[in-house]
Amino acid sequence: QVQLVESGGGLVQAGGSLRLSCVASGRTFSLYTMAWFRQAPGKEREFVAGISLSTSYTAYADSVKGRFTISRDNAKNTVYQSMSSLKPEDTAVYYCAANRRFAVVTATEGAYDYWGQGTQVTVSS
Repeated sequence: QVQLVESGGGLVQAGGSLRLSCVASGRTFSLYTMAWFRQAPGKEREFVAGISLSTSYTAYADSVKGRFTISRDNAKNTVYQSMSSLKPEDTAVYYCAANRRFAVVTATEGAYDYWGQGTQVTVSS
């Protein structure tokens, strides 16, 4: 069982930056593929970025490529998402997710077994 706790959300103006963090409980964090998803009001939850076990592979949604960076520190049981050049359309609740069944990064929501409670990111124009 893994518990995920996100932090770092908030209100920022367009063009600004934020860094989200997600801390995982347990001693097997390094065995989980990690990802960030987001859900905007009235929309379905969507994949944002993912990172493999060893940090050697990352994947991003086209909408955030070049602006968001996912990283992880296995010694701290933490995955990060640095977000820059934020746009109003990035406004959403951001969720951290963990998957142990697949070693590769997947954008499929159903592949992830554990989810955090979410952190709100609001970008004003």
